[in-house]
Amino acid sequence: MNKVLKGLVAVAASAAMAVAGVAGASTAMAEENTTATTNPTITFPTDTKYQDHTYEVYQIFTGDLSDGVLSNVKYGENGAKTKGTEVTAAELKQLTDVNVEGKTDQDKLDVIKTFAKLDSTPITTLTKTSTTYSAAPGYYLIKDKDGSVSGNDANTLYITKVVGDVTISPKSDVPSFQKKVKDTNDTTGDTTGWQDSADYDIGDKVPFQLKATLPSNYADYKTYYLAFHDIEETGLSFNADSVKVYVDSAPVDSDKYTVKTTGLTDGCTFEVVFTDLKTAVAAAKNGSVITVDYTSTLTEQAVLGNQGNKNEAKLQFSNNPNFEQGGESTPTGETPWDNVIVFTYKVVVNKVNENKEALKGAAFKLEKKIKDADNQLVKEFTAGKDTSFTFSGLDDGDYILTETTTPAGYNTIKPITFTVTADHKVEWTTEERTDVLTSLNGNAASGEITFAADESAGSLTADVVNVKGSNLPSTGGMGTVMLYVAGVAVLVLAGATLVMALRRRNA
Repeated sequence: MNKVLKGLVAVAASAAMAVAGVAGASTAMAEENTTATTNPTITFPTDTKYQDHTYEVYQIFTGDLSDGVLSNVKYGENGAKTKGTEVTAAELKQLTDVNVEGKTDQDKLDVIKTFAKLDSTPITTLTKTSTTYSAAPGYYLIKDKDGSVSGNDANTLYITKVVGDVTISPKSDVPSFQKKVKDTNDTTGDTTGWQDSADYDIGDKVPFQLKATLPSNYADYKTYYLAFHDIEETGLSFNADSVKVYVDSAPVDSDKYTVKTTGLTDGCTFEVVFTDLKTAVAAAKNGSVITVDYTSTLTEQAVLGNQGNKNEAKLQFSNNPNFEQGGESTPTGETPWDNVIVFTYKVVVNKVNENKEALKGAAFKLEKKIKDADNQLVKEFTAGKDTSFTFSGLDDGDYILTETTTPAGYNTIKPITFTVTADHKVEWTTEERTDVLTSLNGNAASGEITFAADESAGSLTADVVNVKGSNLPSTGGMGTVMLYVAGVAVLVLAGATLVMALRRRNA
């Protein structure tokens, strides 16, 4: 910017005002040639990322350009005064006064805009199909056409140039954004870093993070609207009281932002909104990192298997540094949606006899091993007619299956310890959601059990076999039996003798 200012504000004391490079408003300088040019040209940007932009060109001043000096300066087609009116030394001094150390681009633009009439019709419009304009020597302001920038894009800060040949070099940038989840194994106590997939038990509070990095030109904005939009599927329930916000790792007081869960019109579950980040967090700067940490509970409505439970988010942000009013009416862009996914599984136990026939009358309980804590009861069934027992909403870890009731006539099995393991991609980019879960396995550490895995259903299925009890053997041979018979015969004979004796006595 200062390069452009120096020429214009080199004002001669005489009435012949010598100016080369009026107060330029962008530190991102255009490629320019301010030597004498009969037909100087303004050219559309060469960088392909700007190919969908539409740039309006406003002529503020005209003059004679020679050796980098603009002289005989007059108001141009889009100047604040009638075209052809001479620019006074006092007016040019206003531009001189703003060209000092410590003044920002916005400070300089505040002065420059007073010399322009931006609600007038631009002198020309440049697009990817209309790329050049043959301009009269002078001082020009270049801007994105109002309402022409959308999506993950931003308007340039107003560009002011002395022409000479100029190729437009926009000064614009957008924030980056990502959404992540952490994964924890309750048995080992291990927790991953932030990634794109995880598995959890139903009832667990799942940790999520939204992360935005402010653009390199954040300082060019007078106000800055920032809103995190989040959509959860029905298997996840947002915990509003868990929200914590940080700027460059420093906590932000909850009264500086708003957590919205009602009145949302875009299908979001919730939004975290800074109406003006500049006011809310004065310490925020170019490249600052804003994080939103929160949890959601995995509910009974969670989808089992490789379909998973998706959570997606995007960032809405101010995209026009020239807009000063701020608030909900601020022009904004938005990043693409970023997705994470949470899986959960089930174990199915079928009760059978030695012939693999369904066996009624059994009952089971399943417990999960928790690091540095008592085992956690997953579910317990009572005995009845059921022969199949399903334990839903499990994640990876070690489990203990115990038979609590045994069918009559069968032997009770010993407790079975097994491990559920699952692999899922930690980075999810373009794959289908059903391709993120890559494997699911169950491995028994004790007891005779073999699992059949179905990643699609998220199931591990196994038969638990009960064996019938045996008749206990008797000891001793036929002599023992005969002794029992002889004993009984003696008792019968003695009884008969006693009866006969009583009858004789009574005769």
